[in-house]
Amino acid sequence: MKLTQNDVKDFLDEKYLEFNTGQFIETDPIQVPRRFTQKEDIEIAGFLSATLAWGQRPTIIKNANRLLSMMDNAPFDFILNFQHTDLDRFFSFKHRTFNSIDCNSFMLALQNIYCNHGGLEGVFNRGYSIDRSGFSALKYFREVFFELPVAERTQKHVANVLKGSAAKRINMFLRWMVRFDNFNVDFGLWKEIPTSALMMPLDVHSGNVSRKLDLLHRKQNDWKAVVELTENLSLFDPVDPVKYDFALFGLGVFEKF
Repeated sequence: MKLTQNDVKDFLDEKYLEFNTGQFIETDPIQVPRRFTQKEDIEIAGFLSATLAWGQRPTIIKNANRLLSMMDNAPFDFILNFQHTDLDRFFSFKHRTFNSIDCNSFMLALQNIYCNHGGLEGVFNRGYSIDRSGFSALKYFREVFFELPVAERTQKHVANVLKGSAAKRINMFLRWMVRFDNFNVDFGLWKEIPTSALMMPLDVHSGNVSRKLDLLHRKQNDWKAVVELTENLSLFDPVDPVKYDFALFGLGVFEKF
């Protein structure tokens, strides 16, 4: 029997409440920025953790913590005072295809962002204000991030929505920074971008579950699929559609739906 739209909404609402708990933090990379209390530390730790968020989650968490330890577990202070003499400390770092060359490029880009552009929040806010969309926020952020010259290999580590990227990791980072509810998983630190403008952090798991629930028909997990899925989830909750990321991801990873 085919589920009605109301059936799917009720099911996802139930799963959202089930997975949006403190237990979710215990196995998710969001636990890494939760080690910090200063806003800028949380932002930088969150951005770097989200950047590394592909592969096995225990490995992601381990390597994100290792990277932050190389930054003396004081990411904001480290970024502000980063010098070329600090480049060598990342020599041994590697997470899948993200290596020391990428680390150094990211440090310099983040230093430029915090010293000259008002920080990560300021960049994303300005990008969003261009036409009040998640697309413009992601497009503008990438332009600013690569304002300084970097190795060509590093450019693949920041999603390019102009080329159709689903931008899963940056959308997840934005969910962390923007969303706030009473369950205290996401941080809700940023106030100018509304939750209604967030886009789904689409990955293999949430994509597969969405197709089974008839929420997504596009076969590729690309930007067009992100738009399609987010628009359909907006029918269930126009104010906070990406809250269903908990449900779709949890169903795919924990319940093998």
